[in-house]
Amino acid sequence: MKDILLITPPFTQLNTPYPATAYIKGFLNTKNISAFQMDIGIEVILELFSKKGLEDLFAKSCQSNSPNIQRIFALKDEYIKTIDSVIAFLQGNNPTLARQICSGDFLPEAFRFEQLDDMEWAFGSMGMQDKAKYLATLYLEDLSDFIVECIDENFGFSRYAERLGRSANSFDDLYSHLQKEPTYIDTITLRILNEKIEVVQPKLVCISVPFPGNLYSAFRCAQFIKSHFPETKISMGGGFPNTELRSLTDVRVFNFFDFITLDDGELPLELLHSSICYSNKRGVLLTEFKRTFILENNKVVYKNNTLQKDYKQSEVGTPDYSDLLLDKYISVIEIANPMHSLWSDGRWNKLTMAHGCYWGKCTFCDISLDYIKVYEPILAKTLVDRMEELIAQTGENGFHFVDEAAPPALMRELALEIIKRKLVVTWWTNIRFEKSFSQDLCVLLKASGCIAVSGGLEVASDRLLELIKKGVTVEQVAQVTRNFTEAGIMVHAYLMYGYPTQTIQETVDSLEMVRQLFELGVLQSGFWHQFAMTAHSPVGMFPDEFGVIPQTNEITFANNDIQFTDKTGINHDQFSFGLKKSLFNYMHGICFDYTLQDWFDFKIPKTTIKPDFIYNSLEKEKNFNIKPSAKIVWIGGNPLTEIFTKSKKGNSWEMIKMTFHDKKETFVIDIEKEKGDWLLKTLEVISVHNDKKITFSALKTDFENRFDDFELFWYSKPINTLRNFGLLVFS
Repeated sequence: MKDILLITPPFTQLNTPYPATAYIKGFLNTKNISAFQMDIGIEVILELFSKKGLEDLFAKSCQSNSPNIQRIFALKDEYIKTIDSVIAFLQGNNPTLARQICSGDFLPEAFRFEQLDDMEWAFGSMGMQDKAKYLATLYLEDLSDFIVECIDENFGFSRYAERLGRSANSFDDLYSHLQKEPTYIDTITLRILNEKIEVVQPKLVCISVPFPGNLYSAFRCAQFIKSHFPETKISMGGGFPNTELRSLTDVRVFNFFDFITLDDGELPLELLHSSICYSNKRGVLLTEFKRTFILENNKVVYKNNTLQKDYKQSEVGTPDYSDLLLDKYISVIEIANPMHSLWSDGRWNKLTMAHGCYWGKCTFCDISLDYIKVYEPILAKTLVDRMEELIAQTGENGFHFVDEAAPPALMRELALEIIKRKLVVTWWTNIRFEKSFSQDLCVLLKASGCIAVSGGLEVASDRLLELIKKGVTVEQVAQVTRNFTEAGIMVHAYLMYGYPTQTIQETVDSLEMVRQLFELGVLQSGFWHQFAMTAHSPVGMFPDEFGVIPQTNEITFANNDIQFTDKTGINHDQFSFGLKKSLFNYMHGICFDYTLQDWFDFKIPKTTIKPDFIYNSLEKEKNFNIKPSAKIVWIGGNPLTEIFTKSKKGNSWEMIKMTFHDKKETFVIDIEKEKGDWLLKTLEVISVHNDKKITFSALKTDFENRFDDFELFWYSKPINTLRNFGLLVFS
């Protein structure tokens, strides 16, 4: 028996849990509040995609004229025979099956296999595990097509009935669907939910709704609980209500939920727990709420009447992934691209470096809401403490920092702390492509285990980037992506088209910028999305300033995405297919020689971007000036030393030969003995393993107390060699 049951309804991710319930459970642990969490989505998937699940699916009658569906049905015995082995392989439990899958005659193949990538280019001759994952993913997608066509049109691996949650200004459509008989997917969902509630017997069920694709299932679960466990209270929280339900007035919503909380959930849930679990014991009903909608006198009322302040990020505890079926998640590869696969392949512990966004100015972003505007970083030492706790708890050392934009200075401190503790981790995060990401910082991040970053290039037009208030230029983005790529860190770019006032010429020029970035190899992955105007962004709040005319509807339920008319009159929808098709090919390293016109079936203007724009941006001379306050850090090891005598024109002097071994190669520097002795001591002082960091100014002063001309020494061949092997400078 637990006080609280935390639920993520179907569907989010196949490969790793969505972290919201783990964050909340970690906080509840600090308050000694008992809770159990479950990801119903993965449990439904595992039941569907099993031998018995497929037997039940194929037993359903399916009247379809689709040759693809008819083929899948004809091969049903092959699917039933192979499904359990394939799922076990994707869970990491059956690695030898990869050889069978790659043989080409093990998996039944339908339409999805007609879209095969160039397997040799993507996986080579030995990349068997990833190749098998990719083929197994196609196999599952074929089965998904069958489910959508014959069983449930709302099904998707990472969403369910998403259209009911998108731009739902009125509750009518969703409410109407909830009056119908439960779907096939619902039946499985509700049976799993019922079994868990009977075991846990919670007083409060908290349903996290991160996306529109979770909304319908959240309401269906709440409806079931109200009907079968009427004494249990139900609360909704998460990304969807935080952004969409701030204008809620429809009382019918509270036929399903007792509470809807907004923004950070820790204090609101603590107060709800106190009210529900302690009021009866004390004989007093507690009425303090934090950012909570309730039904009062048959009206939706927003309650924010507590004097308690939200908890600091240092106080919320370490996420707790216990109860979740961590060994049951399945890794898939949807696109044969190493960067793109990170979202679907591998089990990632999810953490946040900072609450909110340190930039907080982008005009398309929800910068008026707390999850963006309230910026609060976490100390690097606290972060690494939490990483170590999660490694011990989950047995996984992969981390995805899910920040809006991770702060460069904090990333640096995090990397230094990881290296100092000799912690072996693999991590990636979301960033802004700002100039703080120097070559040296990227080298440090890589040394700490960073394998990838994703960030918003958005429109790839300097005029529009300025209008967006992105704080970067295309040239700067190119240089930063080059720094990451040269350090061995993969880069994914979020790309946007259809921003207010964007012209056709700017869309074409943006595509050319993207083409050049991929051709030069400084971008590895990307995704185009069409601009969406949201109610809480500057564009949504001040549309006149951006040349758009919003459609106004009565809001009684969800209010985030706003339909609008761009005063330019351009139909940006027409660019969607060409932009995405070209990007798909660029991500596979091909078709750079195609004209931009080749991607579109309508006439577009020629690009005005010079064909060597990005190349010239990368060739610009770097600024070698070092700020006096810059920190100097050595991440290499200790050298082997040998003293020898050097003679020239009758003069001789002692030298030190220093031999360094890094993980890839051995390198040697020769230096005068006195300066060499100073350098050896200095390398110890500036070692990454020391807490105190020495500034460039202090280093120069210390050198000049003994020798002349520090600049001549700093830019000498021996120091330049060290600069290439771990002597780093951070401004």
